[in-house]
Amino acid sequence: MSKIPTNLTPAAFEEYVAPYLSKAKRGYTCSIPLYKVFNYILYFLYTGCQWEMIPIDKDPNDPDKLEISWQAIYHHFRKWSNDGSLKKLWNESVESIRSLLNLSELNLDGTHTIAKKGGKSAKYQGRKKAKTTNILPLLDKNGYPIASTEIIAGNHNDAFELENNIRYLFKEMKHRKLPISGSYFNADSAFDTKGARKVCFNNGVIPNIAENKRGRKKPKRGRKRLFDEKIYKNRFGTERTWAWVDELSALRAGF
Repeated sequence: MSKIPTNLTPAAFEEYVAPYLSKAKRGYTCSIPLYKVFNYILYFLYTGCQWEMIPIDKDPNDPDKLEISWQAIYHHFRKWSNDGSLKKLWNESVESIRSLLNLSELNLDGTHTIAKKGGKSAKYQGRKKAKTTNILPLLDKNGYPIASTEIIAGNHNDAFELENNIRYLFKEMKHRKLPISGSYFNADSAFDTKGARKVCFNNGVIPNIAENKRGRKKPKRGRKRLFDEKIYKNRFGTERTWAWVDELSALRAGF
């Protein structure tokens, strides 16, 4: 896949998305096919526009009206977010590419996004000189996202509550029965903490984390920490995925 799909066909929606979304059994039913509602949501997430700025098609029976209101699109998005439909869709999407995953290496990095108008956990970040939010996605060797933390306040560095965040990521993967024992855990020096390494070892994962020299005033005595630079360099092959995440500004900002 060379780009993020932002306009699913009816066939693709029915095969990959519809089975995991909740649908009204009685009462209010959507006036247009759900694949169109989902595409409008994808447009919002991809562009980061305001809900009322979504370019909604005209009603074919009444050209003076829109085929659906932006409030109805927002209603579906909130419903699918709150009832776990989107989380289930995410889990099943990872399961669908299980045969393509290479879990010999796991790559972690933090990615901040500017959220000038606020959003979930949006806080001022000095380096960006703006309000930001942060997430820590975990990718396999091929660059496929396999787990991610929830939205993190942007005023914290990547090592904030790092142990709990890594535990959460490993728990998510184990819940999906993804074999991670013996995998190399690649992360840059911002994640070089004793606690992070301990969590890796406790989960059978090999920490391959660049040393943060600023965190040590003098050389440590004894055996050096394991660090395979050749394996570490492989993490930069996931930059395509980071570029994808950067495009989904509304998703990263926490709306």
